[in-house]
Parts: sequence; C-alpha cells; structure tokens
Amino acid sequence: MEPVSPRLRAFLSEPMGEKDVCWVDGISRELAVNLVTKGFSKAYVLLGQFLLMHKDEEEFQKWLICCFGASECEARRSATCLKEWCTCFL
Repeated sequence: MEPVSPRLRAFLSEPMGEKDVCWVDGISRELAVNLVTKGFSKAYVLLGQFLLMHKDEEEFQKWLICCFGASECEARRSATCLKEWCTCFL
C-alpha cells in the first residue's frame, strides 16, 4: 500500500465543497485542463461520475485514461482519492 501523500491528506481533511478538480490527488495540471475542457471543473462533478460508476475504481480509471489521457498512476491515485473521500464523508 502506498503511503498517504500530503495532497491526499489535505483533500481528505475537510468536505469537498467547491474545490476545483485540480485538488483531487492524482490530477495533474494537464489532466485538469482536459477535464475542465469537457465540463469536469469541480471535484464534486468528478465525484459524481465516480458515484455513477458505482464506485468501481477499475472502471473509473479506464474512463480517465480513455477519455482524458490520464496516466495509469494519475487514474489510480484519483480513484483512490475519491474512494477514500467517500469512506470519510458518505
């Protein structure tokens, strides 16, 4: 298991609110631009997609890679971040 990154710890430290998508752990600047361009400007919008996929991390990762050009590492870290946020706040 990977150690918790400072960025993940910060994201999990409080409710999501109106945070931009770039706050999600694993979302690089380039990936954030791709997401915003297609309407995923807020972290809660990305979370909504994760929930629509029934919190299926593998499906979510494939979606990020195929639709937005995420690397495997970015996709994995983003899915983990949203899963952990759900565990803490839902």
